[in-house]
Amino acid sequence: MIKILTVIGARPQIIKSAALSRAIHTHFKKDIKELIVHTGQHYDENMSEVFFREMGIPAPDYNLNVGSGSHGKQTAAMLDGIEEILLKEKPDCLVVYGDTNSTLAAAVAAVKIHIPVVHIEAGLRSFNKAMPEEVNRIACDHCSTLLFSPTKSGYNNLIKENFNPNNKHPFTADKPGIYHCGDVMYDNTLFFAEVADKNTKIVDRLGLKDKEFILLTIHRNNNTDDPERLNSILSSLNEISIKNNLNIVFPAHPRTSKMLEQGHGKNIVNELKKNKLFHIIPPASFLEMLTLEKNCSMVFTDSGGVQKEAFFLKKPCVVLRAETEWIELVECGNSILAEADSKRIKDSFTHLKAKREFTYPPIFGDGKAAEFICKEILSNFK
Repeated sequence: MIKILTVIGARPQIIKSAALSRAIHTHFKKDIKELIVHTGQHYDENMSEVFFREMGIPAPDYNLNVGSGSHGKQTAAMLDGIEEILLKEKPDCLVVYGDTNSTLAAAVAAVKIHIPVVHIEAGLRSFNKAMPEEVNRIACDHCSTLLFSPTKSGYNNLIKENFNPNNKHPFTADKPGIYHCGDVMYDNTLFFAEVADKNTKIVDRLGLKDKEFILLTIHRNNNTDDPERLNSILSSLNEISIKNNLNIVFPAHPRTSKMLEQGHGKNIVNELKKNKLFHIIPPASFLEMLTLEKNCSMVFTDSGGVQKEAFFLKKPCVVLRAETEWIELVECGNSILAEADSKRIKDSFTHLKAKREFTYPPIFGDGKAAEFICKEILSNFK
């Protein structure tokens, strides 16, 4: 039996880890022992603990309780704590997801003491290093021994960065293995979509049953920390709501709520309170988000994960960013990049509202990415 150490810290990673933990429990219980480290990067109960309960993820074996802070301070605390755990547990490999500070800290801590890194969601690129996530994902990829890309374009990005697709077992940090394997988020959506409506009442609670509504999420610091951008996004959505007599559901991320409370959106918040169709609610759980995504007519988001979930559930999406690592969704016409530009946001809504033909090609695999990843981990480290 091999031992893997999974490091998670933010809501998207907790959700992604559910697919791998489920695959291990269902198919590889005799072959893989998984230990889970939660860095505490997301420490709000609605952004963390609820997902462990709701998705049946094993409780973390370690919690570093790092909390918020500057990039340097947060990453340094994680590095210190993760290295200590790695030296104690001596796993066969370390598994990380995505592109957060938790991902970067774990990868650097492991590779420096010669523990192989497995990066799930490798190869994604926005080609904008002003985004801290872009720096994190690039650095993690170049520390990794096994790199699992959810898309063909991600796989091709790795080849462009001189990763050799012809490397053979056994893989090492100097001779890594790269894979196009599908997306563990798609695994999760297929698994949980059927039970989401039965286990949540959020649509009924908001009085939206059989009513058309838009789902809005905002959490990236370039949107939340810039009052002009935040006001532009919210005022544009408010105008869309009023003009079209359309409900908008806005599960407010703690970062966004904090900035609104500090006055970044004081004027627009007063306007939103006058609009009975604009529902600002606490962060939604994973099943609640799935239910909202299934029942909405359109999604507006700056989240990479929500972009994908909108595609999985066949909903058009307006991306509140200048670029996206999920370029395939833009290329097939399901998503539009609108930035925080008021005109582009409103024009994107009008275009997607009028569009009648959408295509949903099988970009993200067959729903069994986690099983494939487990098999390859075993093949390389057993």
